[in-house]
Order: sequence, then structure tokens, then C-alpha cells
Amino acid sequence: MSSKDWLEKDYYKVLGVTRSASADDIKKAYRKLARELHPDRNPDDKNAETKFKDVSEAYAVLSDTGKRKEYDDMRSLFGNGAIRRNARGGGGSNVPFDLGDLFGAGAPTTSSGERRFGGGFTDLFGSLFTGGGGSSRVRSGPVRGRDVEAELSLSFEEAVRGATLPLTLRAPGRCETCHGSGAKPGTDPRTCPKCNGIGLVTTNQGAFQFSEPCKECQGVGTVVDEKCPDCRGTGAVTRPRTLTVRIPPGVDDGQRIRLSGRGEPGERGGPAGDLYVHVRVKPHQLFTRSGENLGVTVPVTIAEATLGVDLVVPTLDGQVTVRVPPGTPSGRVLRVRGRGVPRRGSGAGDLLVTIEVEVPKELTPEARKAMEEFAAHTAPASRERIDAALKGRRTS
Repeated sequence: MSSKDWLEKDYYKVLGVTRSASADDIKKAYRKLARELHPDRNPDDKNAETKFKDVSEAYAVLSDTGKRKEYDDMRSLFGNGAIRRNARGGGGSNVPFDLGDLFGAGAPTTSSGERRFGGGFTDLFGSLFTGGGGSSRVRSGPVRGRDVEAELSLSFEEAVRGATLPLTLRAPGRCETCHGSGAKPGTDPRTCPKCNGIGLVTTNQGAFQFSEPCKECQGVGTVVDEKCPDCRGTGAVTRPRTLTVRIPPGVDDGQRIRLSGRGEPGERGGPAGDLYVHVRVKPHQLFTRSGENLGVTVPVTIAEATLGVDLVVPTLDGQVTVRVPPGTPSGRVLRVRGRGVPRRGSGAGDLLVTIEVEVPKELTPEARKAMEEFAAHTAPASRERIDAALKGRRTS
């Protein structure tokens, strides 16, 4: 829909709501009218079909917070005659602003020939008008290149320790043949004679001035007579390129890393965009991670858990000895400080060692006899403690 439609059509009236209607009221009104006017319920009814399209168009604007604000601002400004000028006749009386000047040659068109403002209401003054003490703000000159996104898969160790890895992209990059100028090697672009290198052409219409990109140079400000054979005058080519990406220590799965100036090249000598690398970390067979802490589960025997033991526990950068106190239950977590994920700046997280008591499924005759003797000496006291604990839970 064009900006002219916004001025000529009262979308609130189309939906049968007031300007202060809430988003829920607008949605309810739209659903009610859409059911009544739907083409399936009104076959061969051109009037209902037209109204259904109007209702859908109104809802598309009023249901969007940004579009609704632009629509309200535009109708408030132009619909109430806020911008007026002297008529060229009729005794000098004031008449409403001539919309023909607004939606005429100064407005860009779509492929179908419809004139519209691609940026909405703000482009009315930011991109089209000069005069009346204002200054032109049409976009010209250097344009920043677009940002590029890529995904990089890391091993668990690379994510924790950091790594320098190659990343292959297939995206537009600066043409190395012409170094981004678009001109054939040995030649240079020349200043556009129509706009004198500004990139804009300004025309006067009544009390206003309209600025639009120069058609001779397409708003660039320069003209290439002999185009580069590789990029055909665009200054950029799309081909695979390999970058070296430095991954800092401690990145986590799903984290995004920004590489400034490694995106698509800019236009008209503008800076390049940025490259955003999405990190995907493969799981580890032994370690887990929670923020800056690493986790590892270590099995021990019943005897080791009962009597205590010094365990040699693996880490990502070697081994560490952990003391398991006597009487350690299964599931207890022992903390080894400073052996986790490196922190930004200095230091590191911790290594969390989870003790898992293994119960043997098969015993040798000697082991069974020893276990029976152990049970004979400890079973009565152990049973009393268990019974007391269960009794306490029931009473509580």
C-alpha cells in the first residue's frame, strides 16, 4: 500500500473502531468483519470481496505498532491541514497542501508503477524535502556494507582453551582486480557530469525541492566508462573466501562472536559490514560444563567410599589428586578450585568432581565372605540408623 492510501483511507472507520482502540479491540473487530466478509461466505459478491480486502489492509497497518504510529502521525499532519500553502489564484486564500506535489515525480515507484515511500512517514521529510529552512537529508555518499552471519563448529577443548581456526565463506567481498573501484585496471572512475559527484539531482516544485538519486550514476557520484571484467563495475565479487578466526578462551555453545569489518564491502567507498560467527560446541565424552565450571563423574568402590581414598582425577590440562573423605556417599560433589573454564581477564572456574559409588554385580567367593563379615558387624547399627531416619520423616 502507498503512503497516499494512508492519507485517503480511514482505517479506523473501516474496522469500526475509534482511534483510541486497544490492540485487542482492533483484533476482535478485524476477526468479526473478516468472518462476515470472507469470500467463501460471499461467493460472487464483488462488494464483499472489496470490503474484505479493505479490512485486511486496515488490520495490516493498525495491528503493527510502528506502522500504526506512522499512520496516525501522517493523518494528523496532513489530514488536518497542518501543512498548507497559498493557492495560485482565488484571491490568495489558503488551500490544503497539494498531494499531487507529494506523490508526483519526487516519489519513488514500484515495479508496477505505484508511487510510494519505502521508509514510511519519516522519509517524507528525511528523504524528500528541502526548503522552508530545512536541509536535505537524502541518503547519498558512502554506504556501509551489510553484516554477514556464519556458523563455526568447535570441539569442547577448543571452546574452553580458545583456538585460531579457518572459516570459509561464500559471500560478496571486495574485488581484488579493481580494489573495489569497479573500473578496469589502468582506468579510474570519473566524476558524474550530471550531479557533479554529489549523487543527487534536485528539482524545484512550488515551495519545495525534491532530491532523488542521480540516474546517470545511480547515486554513486562517479561513472565507470570501462568496467572491471571480474566484478562488471560493481566493485564486489561473490566467491569463497577463507578467514582466520580467533576464538577466545571460554566461549560457550550458542555464543556469537563479532568480527568488525569482515562482512560485505560497503558501497561508494563506505566501510564494510561486520561478520557474526555463531559458535557450536561439540559435547565431550567425559566432561560437562556449567558456565565457568567443568564437571566430571568419578566411580569409586564401596570400600574406597567407606574408608576414604586419594583419587587421581583427569582435567582438560592434566591430572589432579582429590581426597575422598571416609564415609563419602554416592552423589557427593568435591570442588577443585581453578581447574575449570578460563575467565576473561584472569583466573578460571572450578572442577566439580561427582563421586559415584559402584555396587559390584558379581563377587568372588573371598569377596562375598568378606562382605558377609562386614555386614554382620555393621548391619544392626546401620539398620537402626535407617529406621530412625524413616521414622523421623513420617512424623514430620
